[in-house]
Amino acid sequence: MSPEGGGPRDGARVVVITGASRGIGEHLARAFAGAGYQVEASSRRGGPGVAELDVTDGAAVRSYVADLLARHGRIDVVINNAGVIDDEVDLAASDPDQWWSVQEINVRGPYLMTRHVLPAMLEAGSGRIINMNSGAGTRAGEVASAYNVSKTALARITGSTHLAGRGRGVYAFDLAPGVVRTDMTTAMRAHDDRTEWTDPADVCELALALAGGELDAWSGRMVRAGADQPHRLRAAAGRGLGPDARRIVLEPYGDDDPLAT
Repeated sequence: MSPEGGGPRDGARVVVITGASRGIGEHLARAFAGAGYQVEASSRRGGPGVAELDVTDGAAVRSYVADLLARHGRIDVVINNAGVIDDEVDLAASDPDQWWSVQEINVRGPYLMTRHVLPAMLEAGSGRIINMNSGAGTRAGEVASAYNVSKTALARITGSTHLAGRGRGVYAFDLAPGVVRTDMTTAMRAHDDRTEWTDPADVCELALALAGGELDAWSGRMVRAGADQPHRLRAAAGRGLGPDARRIVLEPYGDDDPLAT
């Protein structure tokens, strides 16, 4: 989706989208291209208009980001979308190698991309990083525990990115897409009887609003497609957000809890 050797079209903003060859990533790539962004799409296997990139390979990610910066001179938005889920079995039955592989892709991948993009964004004084998260990250999972763990960890990466960019023009968000009909979700037993699915258009609308700077007050917090609309999030931010609103925190058992702060 990026002209070979070409820079941004007429100064178009540059968005990097991982896991963009299918599913939600493909929807996002098309939506951002339609909105006038210069889309740099990647996936593990690559494809037409999609670069081949293993997000768990530190050297490959560093080289990929350096090449984009050399060609475009900027990266305005990153959407860390590449992700996988483990088998729907309980922790005792889980496969250790598969369990760790989920962390490599869902946690190390976004970390590496953020790590190598963030310095350029901070130097430019502008940038937005959107991590595709999940409500699964807010709770323990009876099955597919690796996925829940990875998404909780991803929220911490989002929070640390938010703190690194605070006051410096760089923002980070957790975007939970709800349950979009994809190869991954339709293969899950948890969704065997599902009749209602999140419209990909809702995911794209929210991602574009985050990328465009409409919802910067939500930096470091989670929003969910299908439940949240940009105008409602703007209104909520206008009324003021509590310090822990839409963040994963330790809930004290009462005012006398010694861990309460």
